[in-house]
Amino acid sequence: MSAAIAGRQEVVNFGCRLNIAEGEAVRAAARAAGGRDRIIFNSCAVTDEAVRQARQAVRRALRERPGADVVVTGCAAELEAKRFTEMGARVVRNDAKARAESYGGAAVTPGTLAYAPALSGAGHARAFLGVQTGCSHRCTFCATVLARGTARSASADAVIAAARTALDRGQREIILTGVDLASYGDDSETTLAALVEALLALPVERLRLSSLDPDRIDDALFALLTQEKRVMPHVHLSLQAGDDMVLTRMKRRHRRADAVRLVERLKTARADIAIGADLIAGFPTEDAAMFANSLALIDDCDIVFGHIFPYSPRAGTPAARMPQVGRAMARQRAAALREANGRRRHRWLDAQIGRTASMLVERDGVTGHAENFVAIRLAAAAAPGTIIDVRMTARDGDRMIATTIERDIAA
Repeated sequence: MSAAIAGRQEVVNFGCRLNIAEGEAVRAAARAAGGRDRIIFNSCAVTDEAVRQARQAVRRALRERPGADVVVTGCAAELEAKRFTEMGARVVRNDAKARAESYGGAAVTPGTLAYAPALSGAGHARAFLGVQTGCSHRCTFCATVLARGTARSASADAVIAAARTALDRGQREIILTGVDLASYGDDSETTLAALVEALLALPVERLRLSSLDPDRIDDALFALLTQEKRVMPHVHLSLQAGDDMVLTRMKRRHRRADAVRLVERLKTARADIAIGADLIAGFPTEDAAMFANSLALIDDCDIVFGHIFPYSPRAGTPAARMPQVGRAMARQRAAALREANGRRRHRWLDAQIGRTASMLVERDGVTGHAENFVAIRLAAAAAPGTIIDVRMTARDGDRMIATTIERDIAA
């Protein structure tokens, strides 16, 4: 969860990077609308815990800020609109949350399904750029299609214009994000690879991609991930599980062997690529042997950045009607996955000691990330927003300590 305050307007973002990017459009719309003290919760619904957190935050705001206009938008608001309005908040639909009139007090009917790119603010050295929303696949566990609709892509021209804005304000790394990023262009006869190539025609120094469906990494995108130096060597895969029966029941399009083979190909083509993955523990019908296959996937796919969470049933999804393993078991298995992932990540980080890296320095002047997404803290501050060469000298938990080798004088 992150928050940003602008005068009498406050936007609180929950959940994914796409929400963070879209939160800037929400903030701009609220400012344009003006009016009284307002707090807007840009909610997430990927798990029941995310929805619970949104409800808790709304209750607190209603209690502590009785004179404020309390608004809820985002995926949780889409799925539980009645519940939020009964609490006393005002709900703005996902497709209308970037429109100023949505915050004027009257109900607004969502407009067209066209998606405008969402660009995060200037508060970080990196810019999150949402280029796609919705999903057309309908995995059995996911409520995203209920909250965001089918997949829709922003136009390439609009994405390029947003990227220019980020570059013009000095952000030297752009992270492309979306609900189903790899499906970009399916609705407009283009591809994610074509968009990446168009963005690389700009003076962008570092381009990073958020979560990718392994089934949608075609030859052109694979070549960019492994051969283009400005595309960062960090691939986050939407794997979800490491057992074929679970993957089938999830209605995923890949199988375990496909994931392992893809990672082997990526690392053969570009040895420094770091692998991240989304994994769900405790999916309905998952038994001990099925879970063991997911646990082993961490090593088999060399996953060092795991986004791991226990399965939680989402109303209206097919998985919610399947035999459940229980929340306690799901949490226990998620903890086991996180522990295994932590061990592998720490071994990998320990191997970074003594190595050099190129680091983008954040606005605080001391933290940032290497090309492979290693989190770094500098022993001595450097100019914010610069890209510098560093040598990693020690590990501090999940972060590396580094010293500057040569400063990048460009701001």
